[in-house]
Amino acid sequence: MAVCPVVSRLTWRAKYLLLLVLCACVIAWITSHTDGRVKTPEQVPTSDEAQIQKARKETQMEVEMEMEQQEEVDEERKPKDLCPEKSQLLRGSVSLAFEPSLTLGQVEEENRGVAEGQYKPDECRARQSVAVLIPHRNREKHLLYLLHHLHPFLQRQQLHYAIYIIHQAGDAMFNRAKLLNIGYLEALKDFSWDCFIFHDIDLVPENDHNLYTCEQQPKHLVVGRNSTGYKLRYKGYFGGVTAMTREQFSKVNGFPNTYWGWGGEDDDLRIRVQLQGMKIVRPPADVARYTMVFHQRDNGNEVNKDRMRLLGRTPQMWRKDGLNSCSYKTLSVERPALYVNITADIGTPTNAH
Repeated sequence: MAVCPVVSRLTWRAKYLLLLVLCACVIAWITSHTDGRVKTPEQVPTSDEAQIQKARKETQMEVEMEMEQQEEVDEERKPKDLCPEKSQLLRGSVSLAFEPSLTLGQVEEENRGVAEGQYKPDECRARQSVAVLIPHRNREKHLLYLLHHLHPFLQRQQLHYAIYIIHQAGDAMFNRAKLLNIGYLEALKDFSWDCFIFHDIDLVPENDHNLYTCEQQPKHLVVGRNSTGYKLRYKGYFGGVTAMTREQFSKVNGFPNTYWGWGGEDDDLRIRVQLQGMKIVRPPADVARYTMVFHQRDNGNEVNKDRMRLLGRTPQMWRKDGLNSCSYKTLSVERPALYVNITADIGTPTNAH
């Protein structure tokens, strides 16, 4: 009540100034509480709206991840260019070493790109798919040496390949030819291979320009070896390492199954090839060179004394004795890192056919 009489006594100018001061105070108060902006109440999402927003974010993230994965798959599926006819990785003649201390683990470590005996080049599409067939019994060290050199040799040629070891079970007379027939038949259960390399376990290639591929005619790859002064063993020799397409090998009905012991089966195959009007081709002598790892002749692989009589019957027998008459029992198929191991019961000379 005391304020009003005081105000009433003020002049009009004093009242005007007081009003201005009060207005200024009100404006200052409003500014300090709003920072010069008019605030509106914030919208607080409900629990349902928050869950919807979260689901949208998660869905968006999943879609983005799927798109990235699909791009990676599409890149992998993108057709690769064919590998060059002559690989840039070839080294030519290489020095071979056969260290007694070599282990299977070392060979696996050096060939990490090989899985279950099979390899494909990453950088291009191989021109041929090749199955290497190696008959085997009681030759573990020879097998180790061959794997050690053969895997990098084939990889430098940029081949899609697999190595099959065909192991003869039991202690009956060894039958190289029948084991190779079995390897051919079993390998085709895995893949439709273009080319087959029939390979002795004790021969190691020295020059990677000796291509493990097939041609229009059957190919003989062992022109020379260290044990023969790098000369062909004899005119018409077709043993050691040979290359034939699936069609060529099927056309001659494969190897004979009746050659037990050492010798004769490779000459029988040569006769079959010639009977079909095919011609054997060979790489140059300075390229088709092999080192034969020395060994004593195995027990159970004695010279086949019946081989000359069998060779005389080849023109009459090739249609009956071969792939179409190859009877055997597969005991196991194992797939360690460096090869496919097929163990087979092939019978005996008296009951094999």
